Amino acid sequence: MSDPTPVIDDLREESEELDALVARLGPGEWRIASPAPGWTVAHQIAHLAWTDRAALLAVTDEDGFRGLVEQALAAPDRYVDDGAEEGARQDPDELLAVWRGGRTALDEALRAAAPGARFPWYGPPMAAASMATARLMETWAHGLDIADAIGAVRPPSDRLRHIARIGVRARDFAYAAHGLTPPAEQFRVELTGPGGDLWAYGPEDAPQRVTGPALDFCLLATQRAHRADLALTADGPDADRWLDIAQAFAGPPGAGRRPKGAKGAAQ
Repeated sequence: MSDPTPVIDDLREESEELDALVARLGPGEWRIASPAPGWTVAHQIAHLAWTDRAALLAVTDEDGFRGLVEQALAAPDRYVDDGAEEGARQDPDELLAVWRGGRTALDEALRAAAPGARFPWYGPPMAAASMATARLMETWAHGLDIADAIGAVRPPSDRLRHIARIGVRARDFAYAAHGLTPPAEQFRVELTGPGGDLWAYGPEDAPQRVTGPALDFCLLATQRAHRADLALTADGPDADRWLDIAQAFAGPPGAGRRPKGAKGAAQ
């Protein structure tokens, strides 16, 4: 993507939609448990604020971001949880203000980034468009956790196109994260968007294929639903294997969500 402006705009819109959902919550509602074990609504927003700060450092202060990576390597099992826990202790109004300020600063930094610039991350380095896509993906996924916690419904939008794209592009990373060798051949992925249009990726004649609703693919790639609860179809053994390990996020594989009717989730 040569011009990152459209995905940066969509990230801002996704964030504002989630902001409107949590801004009306009372103090007690910020302490409601979310689908992620041990995480409340406050933890979810704190995690977004924490990750926005990390992304801002990656874009504006590479040395500062390198320090965050060193912290992650020193405590890989607690790094993410500790960041969310620290932020969740804040007063809800303060936490909301921190999240708003951080994402505004990131928005400005991404728009000001030099064309072609690439920034360090916990996975492969990313361009401005990829960084904005990753932030949109997390904002959407953690927004779903919040909506589930408070009993709200967030209808899917065409902003899912960005998340689906990064999920497809992260195929080989998902294999590597599981210690597996990615298949040499490309897959064909055909997803039906919320408006009924087709989002297609990969060669039309590829024998390994994945088809289904774009929403379901995004839920799978962000580990917000178990494959058994989604209407995704895989043709070919490699494509079938991919749907068992797909992830659109950097870092080690999460535990994922259990099938409906069972408790448990991953951040």
